[in-house]
Amino acid sequence: MVIEARPRAALGHGVSMVGAATAPPTRVGAPPGAGAGQDRDMATPVHQDPAASGLPAHEIDAEFLALPRPALADAALQTARDLGATHADIRIERLRDSSLSFRDAALESRHEGATVGLAVRVVHGGTWGFAAGVDLTPDEAVRLAREAVEMARVAAPLNSEPVELAPEPAHADAVWVSAYAADPFAIDARERIERVGGLCRTLFAAQDVDHVEGRFEAVMENKYYADLAGTSTTQQRVRVLSQIEATRVDPGGGFETMRTIAPPVGRGWEWMVAGPAAGCWDWDGEIALIPGLLAEKAKASSVEPGPYDLVIDPSNLWLTIHESVGHATELDRALGYEAAYAGTSFATLDQLGALRYGSPAMTVTGDRTALHGLATIGYDDEGVQTRRFDIVRDGTLVGYQLDRAMAARNANVLGVERSNGCAFADSPGHVPIQRMANVSLLPAPGGPSTEELISRVDRGIYIVGDKSWSIDMQRYNFQFTGQRFYEIRSGRIVGQLRDVAYQATTTDFWGSLEAVGGPQTYLLGGAFNCGKGQPGQVAAVSHGSPATLFRGVNVLNTRREAGR
Repeated sequence: MVIEARPRAALGHGVSMVGAATAPPTRVGAPPGAGAGQDRDMATPVHQDPAASGLPAHEIDAEFLALPRPALADAALQTARDLGATHADIRIERLRDSSLSFRDAALESRHEGATVGLAVRVVHGGTWGFAAGVDLTPDEAVRLAREAVEMARVAAPLNSEPVELAPEPAHADAVWVSAYAADPFAIDARERIERVGGLCRTLFAAQDVDHVEGRFEAVMENKYYADLAGTSTTQQRVRVLSQIEATRVDPGGGFETMRTIAPPVGRGWEWMVAGPAAGCWDWDGEIALIPGLLAEKAKASSVEPGPYDLVIDPSNLWLTIHESVGHATELDRALGYEAAYAGTSFATLDQLGALRYGSPAMTVTGDRTALHGLATIGYDDEGVQTRRFDIVRDGTLVGYQLDRAMAARNANVLGVERSNGCAFADSPGHVPIQRMANVSLLPAPGGPSTEELISRVDRGIYIVGDKSWSIDMQRYNFQFTGQRFYEIRSGRIVGQLRDVAYQATTTDFWGSLEAVGGPQTYLLGGAFNCGKGQPGQVAAVSHGSPATLFRGVNVLNTRREAGR
């Protein structure tokens, strides 16, 4: 039987100077294998002590520490206090980004950039005020505090809902650094170009591969936060992404593509070079397999539409979780505050504790402490210490993603006293908004392997890798495609299919979930740039999932749907 197998990652950790918290490991690894084999199990539970990772602890970048952070905070916060603000906070941020893009065997573009600035946010007269700038001087901090207070005064007559913030203990002088082995910004650009370009060249040289596109991105995010309540945090996190896609053109002008399925991760350069022995991706192995998989896909039969049982790999299901659960359970969206960008949500607050989101096999958590998660951080952009919380438990909606204002305003209905740490701004020029935690479907302790799930299917499809999708403006009616589709007959894979999309409503789809795999099938996928808000902001977020079995899901033939 052909099973897409991955070795599991070694466990990482978030390094905190104020104490470590347990967090779930990521399961990452090598490419889909064309040979028979069981999932290669990592004999660990879903939660691990971060100290067990063995990754080095990193110091906050010296250039960021050299910025006059305390002086700016003192100037801004004292000014806001003197002007009567009941709450004030300051963020000082530096965002470094680096990217490479390749076309066939050649480097197409290279970018290195950095953004530095500060932002002051206040509550004055029960109304928000905000101001941002780039001049890192005490005089500018004072000016921004005055501007933020003045904005609140101007807006106050229009404000029908006085701002109240959920309480949060003070976290003084807290320091947090994400888990990674090698700072990608300390790696010579020539080495990065050679590594990613070499993978592109190898794939481009393969038989029947006509074009190759590749990219690599790295981000280092430094944040300093301080507020009137006495919290001050200094944080650093690193994340990387790489994707390489092959295109095969047939004599008639048609084409098929296949992309690597490696997820973006909250790790460093080791993700590109360390290999499975270090819990990282086997890039060379996957690149070697893609030409054969692509050739098989090009010759595969077009799917017959209709109901199928689906075994969905986490490399595909992460995106379905993101769109149908992650966005749908952002409380600002569920309450209608977020509508113009990607709509509202069917999962409204009045259904908390009653909505059957899915089957009893479905338990989903939000977690900003997940190891190597893209949304993982020690403290959010309101100074809230992050944690894990339940969103769907045994198929029932039990929680939402919150910031401090949403938590306070809806405390009685939610049954919470504090925010669960989901405030984030993508730059010092933007105000924090409620953003997604690492929202993940939990595996079953002692649960089945992917092979065992496939063996339960008489007629079905095994789906691997994400591709295109669409979802309506209430996160309810959707369809998703993928990278690879394997036909299942009588519990065995018999070959690839093409032109597959699965379509359902959110509650019907998750209600058809019969079984989730064990921890050995778990993988943390994710999005490097998830959009929300107006003005638009982007955020990185991971979504973990085990392999899963769904019964009777409607499958479309995308070629026929397109009239071809």
